[in-house]
Amino acid sequence: MALAPKGSAPPIFDLKSATLATVAVVLKTTDLAELRTELQRRLGDAPGFFGDEPVLVDLAAVSEAGPALDLAALAALLREHRIRAVAVRGASPAQQAEALAAGLAVSADEDPPEPARPAPAVQEVVREVVQVQEVVREVIREVPTAAPTLVVDKPLRSGQQVYAKGGDLVVLAMVNFGAELIADGSIHVYAPLRGKAIAGARGQAGARIISTCMEPELVSIAGTYRTAENPLPDEIRGKAAQIRLEGDKLVMEALKL
Repeated sequence: MALAPKGSAPPIFDLKSATLATVAVVLKTTDLAELRTELQRRLGDAPGFFGDEPVLVDLAAVSEAGPALDLAALAALLREHRIRAVAVRGASPAQQAEALAAGLAVSADEDPPEPARPAPAVQEVVREVVQVQEVVREVIREVPTAAPTLVVDKPLRSGQQVYAKGGDLVVLAMVNFGAELIADGSIHVYAPLRGKAIAGARGQAGARIISTCMEPELVSIAGTYRTAENPLPDEIRGKAAQIRLEGDKLVMEALKL
């Protein structure tokens, strides 16, 4: 049997650099009981809010705090709310060792040491490159790319969840009690909205919730929420309306269609 020459077989995997947008959970306490209470308060009504997406745990604010933080227990607590911790940053040496033991990566995105000052000619070239980069950024800001829009044209039953990642969500049929709508942008429902509507899921404060029949059991924009325990005003409930965020307050307005 003839053997293939060494090195002739094609590689079965490649190693490439990648840049990923990751949500960071910034800790300000090492008290897991206190953290559990706050997670329940903010996410208890939306257990599928994060949908098991990976997150980075930022420990910079508690790297020198006491008592010691049990990172394995912290990861388990976050998983209860479908938040999957995959790495830490800003950790002390002891926290880094504990993170590795708990199966978490240690982010190396700390500020690099200041490089040696280049020669004047090199500085001029760098200055020109920076100026070009600033012009490109301005053009990008002036001509933004369109965000994707997810359109759903079937009724949503209790227990069903739809997430429009990176854009708006448009629903053309009834959203029943127990159904859950999540969008990084705005939510438009051209039918009765009776389930949960979570807009601006990644902090977009300009997102809105719009429905031709506003009867939700929960609405949330960029983390500010209101449940059915606090009924909507009579001029809004069951009517065409929009909900937007003004500061840290949800503003509700009837629509004239």
